[in-house]
Amino acid sequence: MTAAMTAPQGSAQDPMNSVLGKARLILEAFGPLDIELSLTDLARRSGVPKASVHRLAQELLAWGMLERSGTNYRLGLRLFELGQRVPRNRILREAALPYMEDLLMATGETVHLAVHDGLDVLYIEKIIGHRGLNKKSRVAGRLPLYCTATGKVLLAYSPDGLFQEVARQGFTAMTARTTMSAGRLRGQLDKIRQDGMALETEEVKLGYLSLAVPVFSSHGALAASLSLTGPTTRLDVRRCVGPLRSAAAGITRALQQLTCLGPDTGCPPGVCAAASCPRRIR
Repeated sequence: MTAAMTAPQGSAQDPMNSVLGKARLILEAFGPLDIELSLTDLARRSGVPKASVHRLAQELLAWGMLERSGTNYRLGLRLFELGQRVPRNRILREAALPYMEDLLMATGETVHLAVHDGLDVLYIEKIIGHRGLNKKSRVAGRLPLYCTATGKVLLAYSPDGLFQEVARQGFTAMTARTTMSAGRLRGQLDKIRQDGMALETEEVKLGYLSLAVPVFSSHGALAASLSLTGPTTRLDVRRCVGPLRSAAAGITRALQQLTCLGPDTGCPPGVCAAASCPRRIR
């Protein structure tokens, strides 16, 4: 995966117009499966001139954003450290992990916790047993909203504008069973709101299905989506739906019981109007 240029060359939002923009392109040149890249690879994927890549790489090395591996580069631990401080994801993960562990014990299937970012599902936690799914999804990985159980739940409980954006972008098949039309997706979302859960069968990976339910924070605001994934020949939806709903309800209670640590703004527990509040979820 290479970094995508989201603005035309020369525009005010062109990453090439700033040092930080170029640094971002260099870091985003690393794909999900890349362990290390050469200077030439970084220049080719980022579109940043090789001389600039070399100069900026030295600064990124000094900051711990990159590390050396012989003559190549790899992402640095400083990025991981900073990522763990993101309040929204950290609070969600801390509230969810005990319930996700219980869910794994009860079902033996892979457990995911996901939020939406742009038009993608972003997985912020994954717990896998010895017989679980270890492909396609990963922590900090992305998949399309329209073909994943977690994504369909997030779409179903989000404002209609998000659905409209997904429909405008269009659909790309991951398998022969991937949802490929706005009309079909709209019908699925209506059923999810009616049932309170989403069931996705072989849309992402043949031979696997996923079951997902919403997780809410204070005042009924959508916080995340919780799912189970397993082989179609093994995952028993009727047996798993109860533990999945119970886990989601537990996470919701945990989020609603959080005490605001920010300024005294008169906000109810778990919700703070101060943007700087470390307990602010949304």
